[in-house]
Amino acid sequence: MTCPTAPNIVFVMTDQLRADFTAGVGFDLDTMPFLDSIAARGTRFRRAYTTAPACVPARTSLLTGRWPSTHRVRQNSTTDPQDVSRGDDLIDVLRGAGYQLFYAGKTHMYRDDPDDYDAFSGPYGHTKGPDTTTEQRAFTAWMNSIDMGPTTAPTPFPPEQQYAYRIVSDTIRQVDARDPDKPFFAWVSMPEPHNPYQVPEPYFSLFDEDEIPDRSCGPEAAEAKGGAYKWLRELVEEKRPGYDKLWRRYRATYCGMLRLIDDQLRRLVGHLKEQGLWENTLLVFLADHGDYVADYGLQRKGAGIPEVLANIPMIVHGCGVETRDNDKDFVSIADLLPTVCEVVGRPIPLGVQGRSLWQMLTGSDYPAAEFADIVTERGYGGLPYPDDARPPLHFPYEGTRYDELNSVTQSGSSRMIRHDHYKLYEHVADVGELYDLDKDPMELDNRWDDPSLRKVKADLMQRLQRWSVRLTDDLPKGVYEPRLARHNWYRTSQEDGA
Repeated sequence: MTCPTAPNIVFVMTDQLRADFTAGVGFDLDTMPFLDSIAARGTRFRRAYTTAPACVPARTSLLTGRWPSTHRVRQNSTTDPQDVSRGDDLIDVLRGAGYQLFYAGKTHMYRDDPDDYDAFSGPYGHTKGPDTTTEQRAFTAWMNSIDMGPTTAPTPFPPEQQYAYRIVSDTIRQVDARDPDKPFFAWVSMPEPHNPYQVPEPYFSLFDEDEIPDRSCGPEAAEAKGGAYKWLRELVEEKRPGYDKLWRRYRATYCGMLRLIDDQLRRLVGHLKEQGLWENTLLVFLADHGDYVADYGLQRKGAGIPEVLANIPMIVHGCGVETRDNDKDFVSIADLLPTVCEVVGRPIPLGVQGRSLWQMLTGSDYPAAEFADIVTERGYGGLPYPDDARPPLHFPYEGTRYDELNSVTQSGSSRMIRHDHYKLYEHVADVGELYDLDKDPMELDNRWDDPSLRKVKADLMQRLQRWSVRLTDDLPKGVYEPRLARHNWYRTSQEDGA
């Protein structure tokens, strides 16, 4: 399939979707067969990473191509990036390239003004939608009543009331009303499988609790890791005693939510095919970050940057994209803006830190060293709170309500680097961390002081330092004229890191 000068582009973005929960990457249950079939005809990046395991920082990175320490949106309670002027983010690049812009779904980012788009449907949230009917309002009221789940019974509303279904329906209406003489960009932003963990039949019973694969580790792992892991585990246990006993139900519901999303992806793609648009469409499927899904005895996200939160699904299919299961190159959510720039023939804006993947996707030569490692960040600054801290939070300590992203779990600053099968963390305080993920995928055996990994540690620290220099902000622009890297590739050796 060749790529025209201006293909239609569709981003299907999910919220809190782990990268390792489909059969196509080795999960025991066939949760998303249609997505896996798309991946089998396109490129799947097995080593795709978010810039931060939190919604707003990650989505801001998608829009700006910059890491949180640079765009300075480092927590969900801040939204406006610094030094990104009009014309320099994803929306404006596509507008400048002559695209119609469609948005449907959850925003949770600074580009949430309907006037930014030619058609806008939303905003949807995790327990709200643009409700116009009695049944829609009843569904939203029920969603708010379940205290973010997980539920122990099927949702008493049909699949058509689920936000994912409604968002795809909204997108179909937007596409059908398009100007046929102009290409379009459709951003389909699903709030699921983020909590509340709920799903109607037939999805609730699709995966039985008895067939749910064993988790890699339970609450004992959070206790052993200490810090924010221990604090979060104890907070939730205090609020919802015995909550972890439902971990199999929680996982089964999460898997059912994945199949619901998969069916809506199938419905969207089917409509594009019916309208004769599929052959001229570049589809990107991704998530902003992952979910514990009961590993560590935790739900949602919040503590640390473990692989279950940092590693995200990223699949690209369509015109010009090679069929490839890429398990080698480390890529980032921040790489999508420069990639889109090259797809639509626009220059990569100054200040963008991500790297174009277009040559990799289309089978052209690219430097292996450029994609030999990747960085993810976490934290809003200051010093980390200890695991016995009780500072004021934005929710009460009493009652069942909680937010896993809070003053304690997000305190301090951390940066991790992935290279080969190793992972190294540097924190603003305390000891660093070093893990061999082949032997220890859940990061339970910190080998920071292991003399046998001294050379590995030195190499990873050098790589992290190189990234730290690279993530220095180039904005605002002064009178000096920068020499810009082709494709935003800073390393060109084919041998280094191959």
